[in-house]
Amino acid sequence: MSDIEVPPSKSSLAARFFKYHWKGVLTIFIPLALSPLIFYFPGRSEFRCMFLILVCCFYWISECIPLYVTSLMPIFALPAMQILSSEKTCQNYFKDTLAMFLGSLIVASAIEYCNLHKRLALKTILLVGCSPRRLHIGLVCVTSFISMWISNAATTAMMCPIVKAVLQELEMNQVVAIWMPEEKEPAVDGKKHPSRVAMAFYFGIAYASTIGGCGTLIGTGTNLTFKGLFEGRFPEATDKIDFPHFMGWAMPMVVVDTIFLFLSLQVTHLGLGRSNSQVSKELSNGAQAADSVKATVMEKYAELGPMSWHECQVLFWFLAMIILLFTRSPGFMPGWADFLNAVPIKTSAAVMLTILALFLFPQSCSHWSHFKDKGPYPTKRERSLLSWDFVHHHVPWGLVFLLGGGFALADASQESGMAKLLGQALSGLKTWPDFAIQVAAISAGIFITNFSANVPVCNILIPILQELAVAINMNPIMLVFPAGIATSMAFHLPVGTPPNAIVAGYAGIKSKYMAEAGILPTIFILLMLLLNVQTMHYLIYPSREFPAWAESPKHMDL
Repeated sequence: MSDIEVPPSKSSLAARFFKYHWKGVLTIFIPLALSPLIFYFPGRSEFRCMFLILVCCFYWISECIPLYVTSLMPIFALPAMQILSSEKTCQNYFKDTLAMFLGSLIVASAIEYCNLHKRLALKTILLVGCSPRRLHIGLVCVTSFISMWISNAATTAMMCPIVKAVLQELEMNQVVAIWMPEEKEPAVDGKKHPSRVAMAFYFGIAYASTIGGCGTLIGTGTNLTFKGLFEGRFPEATDKIDFPHFMGWAMPMVVVDTIFLFLSLQVTHLGLGRSNSQVSKELSNGAQAADSVKATVMEKYAELGPMSWHECQVLFWFLAMIILLFTRSPGFMPGWADFLNAVPIKTSAAVMLTILALFLFPQSCSHWSHFKDKGPYPTKRERSLLSWDFVHHHVPWGLVFLLGGGFALADASQESGMAKLLGQALSGLKTWPDFAIQVAAISAGIFITNFSANVPVCNILIPILQELAVAINMNPIMLVFPAGIATSMAFHLPVGTPPNAIVAGYAGIKSKYMAEAGILPTIFILLMLLLNVQTMHYLIYPSREFPAWAESPKHMDL
């Protein structure tokens, strides 16, 4: 007699349904839960805008639909909710700031295309030295520097294989163990968990990518996001967030933060200051393996061959772009854009000129062989410095939608009066000292960005802080700049920023170890931001008074 199949209970069926369809449930539940904002305040555009922003915020956090698709929602919702016209909404998706961001991604792909980034990384490691501690600081510093110029995600992805090769060489020479014992952290699907030494190297490149990305305006999308939000809200501002001012503000902090990052991981993971610890003893004996590790790095560097004409040209155009960005309109002297002042020239012009050059010039000079008296003659077309197929497959185009959606929501919050409403609701902070308000803004940025993508957090937080600054008569840039930087500083969870997710996935690191490792970096980042806003900020932006340009209600497109 066969067993009678027992039908599953309703609770188990419901659990199975939510297991497979929770994202679809959230897409319906979130708007329904927030709908009272519309029905309780009919005819109030600021509450309609608040409803849409909260829906997008929860969609971004839960990722119940892809981030980039959520970012396209304003194109439909803002006109339908009678907040912004379709034309004005769509204009936010390709402003000067976005063109500069997209252009910087394409230039970064050219550096990857010719392998210039690998040459720079490996050469610097050879110069720094190949003992374990020197390797660690070399990898951290190289990653931080490269991340200033290409995306932090691309930098981390490039450095992960280099770190893996270095660790394997250290293990082969019996310097340190790079895997945790099975009894402490069992293997998952046959893959062992990295040891604390290995995690120090992986965390070093992930956190250094985040820190280095804050050093230049093109280092990460968050920098250009708060620049665009600030210029959109205060188009007449005399305090400019341009390339030289940004680097003057951020570079000293980035240098100090990179050093502190190295020291903190040395203390927490590599036994610095604890000479009797097992790890410290192993690393002190690791100098004998330096020659072997150096040989491995030299082998990888030799595989690249001599520096090609292709790499030289890409390096030239990259440096030319940096010079053009610095000299566009530096402020302390007339720039090239000031001489061509028939119409305003912004930062995207210099970046796009560089991109045109990358597709215009050939990789080598072999095409001149066509004019020789004798062969051999070239038999194929000369390739340009950058391939469109490579750009198409390596540039994260969805980030343009992500930034554009944020700009559209920020524009809507201004037009609808929602940002002003929230700013006035926080006007009770007027009795607080400026320093206390900056502490609160920076802390909020650092805390929230650990749980969601940086750019959406920046798009939500910065407009509120701008209106708060106006409501309490505080110079807006005193809040916008440090809080904007703070929204990039995610060190605790893989979801916080792409570098964290990349190393966690690549090395199989559990979230609990990342949450622990991020404690010291978060503390010194918070302290350094507060120190920087009290020192370098007033060298770059001397005025502490509430400026006249912030009083104007006039609003201009980003």
